[in-house]
Amino acid sequence: MEKTLALIKPDAVQRNIIGMIIAMIENDGFVIKKMKLMKMSEELAKKFYAVHDGKEFFNKLITYMTSGDIVALVLEKENAILSYRKLIGSTDPKTADDNTIRKLYAIDKSFNSVHGSDSAINAKNEISIIFGN
Repeated sequence: MEKTLALIKPDAVQRNIIGMIIAMIENDGFVIKKMKLMKMSEELAKKFYAVHDGKEFFNKLITYMTSGDIVALVLEKENAILSYRKLIGSTDPKTADDNTIRKLYAIDKSFNSVHGSDSAINAKNEISIIFGN
């Protein structure tokens, strides 16, 4: 079984759609192994998104991710990373496939409601950053 990290971002938490997103995750066959409600500090957000440091959108991303609570989840399933990426849809909800989380719930490309690890290495690193070893 493979594990991946999922984050329900501040815009989705603020709009009170956590349950709807988690229901989609569970209905897709994922098992939630860990879950916590938290607020990212600026330091944690910068560490988590270090791969984007120096990019034009970096500061806006850090401000967004520290603007309110998030829900962090460790999900488990066969091919969890690829399966979750398919479930959430593309970053831009305008181009996301129908019935994906982002198509249904994202506001726009910046406020896109959820995060999902994009590789096994990143999943391991991201889970460690959020949940520790």
